[in-house]
Amino acid sequence: MEKNEISILGAGLIGSLLSIYLKKRGLDVSIFEKRLDNRNSQYKEEGRSINMALSDRGWRALEKIGLKDKIMPLAIPMYGRRVHDEHGKTTFIPYGKDDQAIYSISRGRFNRVLIDEAEKEGVKLNFGHRCDHVNIGKGELHFTVGEERSQLHSNVIIGADGAYSSLRMAMQKQARFNYKQEYISHGYKELTIPATAEGEFAMDPNALHIWPRGKFMLIALPNPDKSFTCTLFLPFEGTKVCFDKINDEVDIKSVFKTHFDDAYKLMPNLTEQYFNNPTSALINIECFPWVQDRALLIGDASHAMVPFYGQGMNCGFEDCFILDSLIDKFGTTAWDLIFAKFQKMRKPDTDAICQLAMENFVEMRDAVSDPKFLLRKKIEAKLHALYPNDWVPLYTMVTFSDMPYSEAYAQGKLQEAIMDKVMSSPLITQNWDKLDYGDIIDQMDAAKAV
Repeated sequence: MEKNEISILGAGLIGSLLSIYLKKRGLDVSIFEKRLDNRNSQYKEEGRSINMALSDRGWRALEKIGLKDKIMPLAIPMYGRRVHDEHGKTTFIPYGKDDQAIYSISRGRFNRVLIDEAEKEGVKLNFGHRCDHVNIGKGELHFTVGEERSQLHSNVIIGADGAYSSLRMAMQKQARFNYKQEYISHGYKELTIPATAEGEFAMDPNALHIWPRGKFMLIALPNPDKSFTCTLFLPFEGTKVCFDKINDEVDIKSVFKTHFDDAYKLMPNLTEQYFNNPTSALINIECFPWVQDRALLIGDASHAMVPFYGQGMNCGFEDCFILDSLIDKFGTTAWDLIFAKFQKMRKPDTDAICQLAMENFVEMRDAVSDPKFLLRKKIEAKLHALYPNDWVPLYTMVTFSDMPYSEAYAQGKLQEAIMDKVMSSPLITQNWDKLDYGDIIDQMDAAKAV
């Protein structure tokens, strides 16, 4: 039986980044991926993923291993949400201060760059390896490779193999393993707004575009080729507008002309893409423990979240950053201690961001089109400008800082309760600029002291 020092299951964004971290520590690292290596083909992951939104936590993880400058040319800054109403009018809502942005990046292209970097570092890449079984106690991995079966022994096994992780499946067979999964009522389908005939962006390229329609929505993120990757979020069933009720070209054109007309005019291939691209489900996963013997779950394998806070990848990259910091502290042999400390540190934070992602779905879907929501954001921005250390908006804490997610969540709930009181005033629309902002900060200080 072959022997490996460290085996990583999954060559996605998290697995490939983690392999680079570990290889830079001088460790013997192998990745096993069930998909074939598509880097040298014309294969495009069209219709299979939402564009990634790379923010501060993700950039920090890339910068630590010297990849920030290599990735930056692939990314486009988005400084806020551009909200489209049903008449085509748009409103811009900044994400933070003028220079703060999240960055749109293609999942497929990003992944290929990280795999290339892993290979350059000397990581052993094994594509076309479907993991059928993991014997955690013995450290054995069993694969199907084409028509053949193979197995190997590994000192350390790390599952970075996503929401349907083979390693987690093996852990679920052990005693006292807690596991919870939840599919939300909505699914998604990827579409495209191409570049104009002149080869330019059809809309503002420095914003995340969103068409909120109550129970459903469309979003669009820019690409370097001047196109936009769009994602349509609809309920699977049970409402007037849902995937189950779109059966032909007439249905899809009717939905878009009625609810997203300005986008429809920019989508010449809408019908073809809608019926060719898959409809995918959205899942939230929580489990614990993440560790058994010398096996560890990381990224979506341990905490898959819905995409509505744009933190799934950033959270997984932060996992890599923190795990590497623990290796730096305790060395490359104390795996039991490192893994135990890692899961203890990260579990409260990943629980918090999974919850925030679920809550942000409601905000994106309907609240962003409410004038009161826009006013609330304006008041919070003014509070942050006047008292930058005392009032930091929740989105800023999550997206533009490395504050633990659990702390951001707790502070956000205090702020939410205070803002609910502020917004309950019947005259808030007329008098918002005359508010006693110092009093609001005093209320926040009192809430923190309780």
